[in-house]
Parts: sequence; structure tokens; C-alpha cells
Amino acid sequence: MRLLHIITGLNQGGAETALYRLVSASSSSVCHTVVSMLDEGVYGHRLRVCGVTVHTLNMPRGRLTPRGLCRLYRVIREARPDVVQTWMYHADMVGGLTARLAGSARVVWGIRHSNLDPEVTRASTRIVAKLSAWLSGCFPAVIVCNSEEAARVHQRLGYCADKLVVIPNGYDFDRFAPDHDTRKRVRREWSMADDELLIGMVARWDPQKDHANLLRALALLAEKGIFFRCALVGTGMDASNSTLESLIHAHGLHDRMFLVGPRDDIPAVMNALDVFVLSSIGEAFPNVVAEAMACGTPCVVTDVGDAALIVGDTGWVVPPSNPISLSDTINAALTTVASEGREVRVESCRARIAEHFSMERMVDAYMALWTGVVKKVN
Repeated sequence: MRLLHIITGLNQGGAETALYRLVSASSSSVCHTVVSMLDEGVYGHRLRVCGVTVHTLNMPRGRLTPRGLCRLYRVIREARPDVVQTWMYHADMVGGLTARLAGSARVVWGIRHSNLDPEVTRASTRIVAKLSAWLSGCFPAVIVCNSEEAARVHQRLGYCADKLVVIPNGYDFDRFAPDHDTRKRVRREWSMADDELLIGMVARWDPQKDHANLLRALALLAEKGIFFRCALVGTGMDASNSTLESLIHAHGLHDRMFLVGPRDDIPAVMNALDVFVLSSIGEAFPNVVAEAMACGTPCVVTDVGDAALIVGDTGWVVPPSNPISLSDTINAALTTVASEGREVRVESCRARIAEHFSMERMVDAYMALWTGVVKKVN
């Protein structure tokens, strides 16, 4: 089977990570080609290492160019894919239309978003999402959502309900696994004693992630005299982010924070933490929660997207944008971990991800979907 994937870009993000994992774990009977509407980002080289052909259109972010569109058309015509799989709104609309013009009738859209609140989502993104809803009846054969919440949101937005299916993300349990030696190494790197409690969040600087909510909650914890440290990991999580630095200083948290910036060794980070926190106001299927749990780290999450579904009864769920509730619940989680010992939660967290969100389940679901699309359109 020949698969051609069209994605907005290949920098670090949930969709990009899922694409990379899906392609790298697929059977050798599938030939994958990936087209990035931007540059090759972080994952372009990694995909090539896996033997995947990668094309970059190098269009400016937020703007289409005739040259880029013509190149996309030529790539599709030359690749003659059995299925065109698009990822995220802009690629869905542009890739879906171009694929149909290039003679590829088997198009599968990919939706990985569940919060279109005007306060945190750009107007251009909301416009493309609404246009895509209007076009969803004719362009894609199937629309894949990575979460139940995303499917509900887009059905209400007007997407063709009969075409919506849900395939949750899957995870590599060889890579995301408990590792005591790695835990000690990273904590030594951050000058953390073995018995100090470490909270962490892995997320880029983005309004959807609501770092301000987390910092307000941590300030409330500090006011109660509770000792903790917190590591913030991701793009924009470093001293060059003046807004973040100002928030940390305003809350009196500077001595408690590690601003780590982006890292490639996320499993090592997850192992170093005692409690992972997701403070977002909007998610679809937050990868980082499942990654933390696969490493055996319990999670406190806001009730956004499928976060509560991922956590199940292994962690704690709080309302979004409620720093008091978040603070109290982080305190309860830290108290539980300190009294039980971290190892008590390791197996239950990991078992839940293994049961519901394995890599094999995701790959098998996509393969069945693509095979069904080929048979249906023939």
C-alpha cells in the first residue's frame, strides 16, 4: 500500500509525533511518503532515517504560495498514492482539495484539536475549521479524530457525522518505560535529592496550555509552606521567555522552578518526576499524559479533551482554569506519593496505557481504516 501524508509542519507537536510513531511502527508492506507544507522541522530527518521519502513545500507559515501548491500537486501525481492521509486543519483543506484535483479520490482527513475558543485559537484556524466542516461532505472518505472529545466538537461544528471515526494515539512501551537509573541521573542534573518532591509539565508556551493557571496553583501551594520543585519543559520554557519569567517572579516561585526548554529525552524527564501536571484549558488527546503514565508517573490533569479518559482511576482530574482546585489536588497527589511511595502507582499507570493506548492498537486501527477506504472507493 502506498500512503502519502500531508501535514502542516514537522516540528515538535502532538500530530507530528503521532505521524512519526505511526510511520516508524508500520509494516514494511506499507510505503510512506510525507509532505510538509512548511520545512522539515524536527521530524524530517528522523523520518528519512526510517526510510521515508520526505518533501518540503517551504511555504511561509499562514500563507499559501502558487509554487508550493504546484509542487504539492506534482508530488501527489508522481507518488500515485493508494490513500492520501492529511493531518490538521490546513493540511486537511489544502491537501484534500489538491489531492482530488490530482486524481486521488481516497482522502482521509486527520483532526487533532478540540478547543476553538476565540481567546486561544487564531481567527485563521477557526475560519479554516469552519470551511473544512462545509467541505467535509465531499472531500474526505473518512475523518479520523484522535479523541472522543474532538469528534463531538467537530460534529457540533458541522462536520459530516457519518465520516467521523476515533483512533486514539499509541505509545512505544520500550521507549516510555520506568527507569530508576535515568530518574536518578536527571534529578542529579537538576540538583534534586532523591526524597525531594518534583512536579513537572511538558508543554510548549501556548495559551491553550495555560501555564498561568499552573503558576497560580503552585503559588498557593508555596503559601501553605509545602516544599516542592517544578520543572517546565518545552519550546518557550526557558529564560528567554520574558512573560514566563515575569509570571514566575510575580508569584515568588523563582527558587522552585527549573526552566528546561525543549528536550528530546522526554521519557527521562517523565521518570524524574513524582507527579506530572497538565494545566491546559484545551486539548484533544494530550500525548504527554499518556507518556508520563507509561513511565509510571501519576498525573493531575484538567478535565479537557480526553485527559480524564486517559488517566482513569490512576490519577486526579480537576476543572480547567481553577487554580485553587488545581493547587489542592496537586497537594493531595504529592501527599499520596510521599506516603505510598512512587512505586505503588507505577504499575497501575503503566497498565492502563498498555491496555487502552498501545502502539499496536493505533497501527492496526489505521491499517484497517486505510484498507477499508481503498476497498470502498474502488
